[in-house]
Formats: sequence, C-alpha cells, structure tokens
Amino acid sequence: MKLLERQQGLDAELLKFRDLWHPQPFREPLPQWCGRWPSLHDALMALPEADIARLNDNGAAALTLLSRHVPGLSTLALLAELPAAPGVTLPDRGAHWAWEIPGRKREQIEAFAAAAGQSRQPVLDWCGGKGHLGRLLALAWQTPVHTLEIDAALCEVGESLAQRAGVRQEFVVSDALTVANWPRAGQHAVALHACGELHRRLIRDGADKGVSRFDVAPCCYYRGVAESYQAMSANLQLVLTRDDTRLAVTETVTSSPRETRRRDRAIAWKLGFDAYRRTVIGEAYRSFKPVPEVWIRAEFADFLGRMAQREGLPLPSTSVSAAFEAKGWQRRDEVMRLSIVRHAFRRAIEVWLALDLACFLAERGYEVGLGSFCDRRLTPRNLLVSASKV
Repeated sequence: MKLLERQQGLDAELLKFRDLWHPQPFREPLPQWCGRWPSLHDALMALPEADIARLNDNGAAALTLLSRHVPGLSTLALLAELPAAPGVTLPDRGAHWAWEIPGRKREQIEAFAAAAGQSRQPVLDWCGGKGHLGRLLALAWQTPVHTLEIDAALCEVGESLAQRAGVRQEFVVSDALTVANWPRAGQHAVALHACGELHRRLIRDGADKGVSRFDVAPCCYYRGVAESYQAMSANLQLVLTRDDTRLAVTETVTSSPRETRRRDRAIAWKLGFDAYRRTVIGEAYRSFKPVPEVWIRAEFADFLGRMAQREGLPLPSTSVSAAFEAKGWQRRDEVMRLSIVRHAFRRAIEVWLALDLACFLAERGYEVGLGSFCDRRLTPRNLLVSASKV
C-alpha cells in the first residue's frame, strides 16, 4: 500500500471514529459513545478483572473486542498495520562497544542500526545523548559521525567512550531546537527517540537544507504541541489535540508490578479528589497542577486535605475522606474499563503521526519507507521513517 493512500485512508477512518477515541474517561464519567453503543459499554463493565490490564496494554486485542460491537473497524486495523523495516546484519563491533548501555537500550540501538540504510554519507546523530547510536554507526559503517546533544556532561562522557572505541565521532554541544548550522546538506541524519518538536525540526530543516538521507524513530509526539498538532504534510482533515497526540505514546512494556500499583493508587486518589471537588462546587472536571509524589505516598485523608487547601476548597473531615477514597477506587475501575476503547486506537494515531512525517518528506522529493525496526517488547516506539533523496 502506498504511503499517501494509507495516510488518506487512515485520516478518514480516524475521523469517522473520533467520538470513540477522543473522549477521556478520566475527565468524562460517561462518554457519549456509551449511549450510542450500549452493548460495548455493557461488555466492558462485565469484563473479568484479569482482562482489563491486558486489553489496555494490547491495542490489537482491544480493537478486536470493539469490532464485535462497532461495525467497520477492520479497515482501520489494516491501515494501522505496518511491515517490519528491512534490515541487515551488522559487522562485528567487538566485545566492548556497548559500555554503559543497559541491555534493553542496547538492543534498541542495534535494531535501529540494522534497519537504517547505510548511505556512505557523513552521519549526524541528532539529540544523541552519550552518542551510543553514533558510536555504533561509526564502528559498523566506518564513517565519520557528528553527535549533536544539548547536555555538555553527556557529550563529555560520549567523547571518552568514542576515544575508547577508536571511532571518528565528534560531539556538538547545542540545542537542537535553535541550532542554525545543523543539519547540513549531504548528511545522513539519524534520530532514535528524539521527542516531539526535536524530530519535527530535524525533518523540516533537514529537508530544506538538502540532507541526503533520514532514519528517524519518533517519540513523544505531544512535546512542543501547544493546543493542537500542526500537520506537516498536506490534505489532512483530522486535527489532533495535544492530549490526542499524548495518547499515541501511553503504551509501555516495562512497568513493574510495584510501578503499576503506584500508578493505580495515583489515579484512584486523583479521581477521589475530582469527585470531592465536583460534590463541593458542582463543576465538571478541570485539570490541576501536577501532584507532588510525596502526597501520593501519604494517607488519602492527608492527600485530600492538601489538595483541597491548594485548590481553595473546604477542608474535608476524616469520614468524608474515607467515602471519597472509596469513590476514587470505584472510578479508577470504571476509567480503566472505559479506557480500553481509547487504547484500541493508540497505534492508529501513532501511525497517522508518523505518516505525517513520511508524507512531508515524500512531498519534498524523497523516496520514503515506514515500518517497525524492532519488536514491541523492546519498545512500543518502534516506528522508523526512512527517506532518501531521489
């Protein structure tokens, strides 16, 4: 399937089903789709507890569940399914190239390097941190690499590692959002998980300046988005809010049971406070400032009292606090069930965002491919935009 055909089809399908994935159950106790598709709502409320986490984490399984109650979703699933990017076997790098790199991160870097097409052009490693990816490419491709990174301390460590590996890798301490003289014409620009506006700026400026090849794995699309996402390519109808773009990257595969329990506690307590505020002043959900982690570790009564004081609400009694703690856990259960619907569309929204980058480059004369560079178990952010100047 051609990129433009896939993009236009996915744009139309996501727009068609926007009423399902746009509402946020955390903010809306009963999204409007519950009335339009009551059998879906009933099925979610009847799910065994063991299925809730699985369906929230597995978008394909969630979409299958939705398809039993909402007709027409099979096209969306097809459009959101991408092939694995073609890869090569990297030459031997020696036993010690991966100093200081945790195992999962090392596997991501190696998978990205295998999927990135060697162009024999000088490499620009964009927002490269300690330069692990750049160092591997310098070793594997025997080509000079410049790693651009804003943190001088990371650059200093990276320089030491490059010297130890004996590779041609130079570090540029600079802010990727404001740097004027990078990227440069004729370079091969690579970026592994540069967040939001960082990867968008690389692609925009790189295309304008004549970068020869891009290999970009996007991440955190919402960063740099004010209220709504500004599409880079032409002829799109769908408009995503910042929260919509955040939805695309909420999937994780590395949370420990302890982290999951802590997350659930935080959700339940925030929802308990929201229920208290609704009761006291009768208004719908409104966002509030981030909650200090230490507040979540205290007892709920202390948490609710601190939140009420901060938000200018009457201080609750102990008995009131107990009632709203129970309400928070009840709402957490409802939210997790209803959120399965949003999460069924998570991958499709991420593919839509990646297609926006890919089609932007195609419009500027690049030959572009879009696929996954590694298995989801390594990272859910496994999409790779590869583009070569024709």
